Amino acid sequence: MIPTVQDILNLLDDMAAFSIAEEWDNPGLQVGSPSQEVKRVLIALDPTVQAVRNASARRAQLLFTHHPLIFKPLSCISSDAYPGDVVKEALEKAVSVLAAHTNLDASRGGINDILADLFGIQDTEVLSEIEDSHNHEVGIGRIGFLSRPAPFSAVIETVKCALGVDKLLVMGCEDKEIRKIAVVGGAGGSMVPVASRKGADLLITGEIKHHEALLAQTMNLALVDGGHFHIEKKAMTLFAEKLRDRLKEYHWDVFLEVYEEERVPMSYCE
Repeated sequence: MIPTVQDILNLLDDMAAFSIAEEWDNPGLQVGSPSQEVKRVLIALDPTVQAVRNASARRAQLLFTHHPLIFKPLSCISSDAYPGDVVKEALEKAVSVLAAHTNLDASRGGINDILADLFGIQDTEVLSEIEDSHNHEVGIGRIGFLSRPAPFSAVIETVKCALGVDKLLVMGCEDKEIRKIAVVGGAGGSMVPVASRKGADLLITGEIKHHEALLAQTMNLALVDGGHFHIEKKAMTLFAEKLRDRLKEYHWDVFLEVYEEERVPMSYCE
């Protein structure tokens, strides 16, 4: 059976309910037609012109991203500027674009659970539950324990290896003993007080502001900023395997690929 874009949306809603997304978020269909048949899917972190072109070159009918293309209502769509240039490219190439963002972060088996597994965090629980949610397994971040305490320096090397990066932004003494770890995909610096209150020795996330780091310092909470791109790109690549398995369960004839050529938009100048 060949599914439609709507079929894929329904599957994603079952895996990571769109209803649990943050109020400011806009997951779901961004560009395209729900009735379009989907034989090939390209997974990427960001909905860029380059990603759409790559999807088209691979003959994919659907670009599935973590970050939405459109967050707020648009008063003007210019084909010369983002996001209008992506909308134009997607329509011309007949590539539908959909996203699963904070709903995928918060869901069981989603981004944060994937990251917790990746960094060897066990016995996890939700770091901050979603308000008014009756499901205690969904929410922002995860917190749990290493199988055995390890020095901060060793945990740093584990994170580097897991993300495939040479350097990380960190804060904390290298010999600090780390046992309990909180992890938040994306920009999770706002979770510093929660992680500290729940007894975490370390918070691993993808983006930390200056004042958030200063606050963590006063709480004796070690920090690892893995980079917004690197931490979520890795998680999305691993989520692709989960999605492949579900597609097989439905006996859908869909070929799924990951946009491996995607690169971080900013880099260090040495």
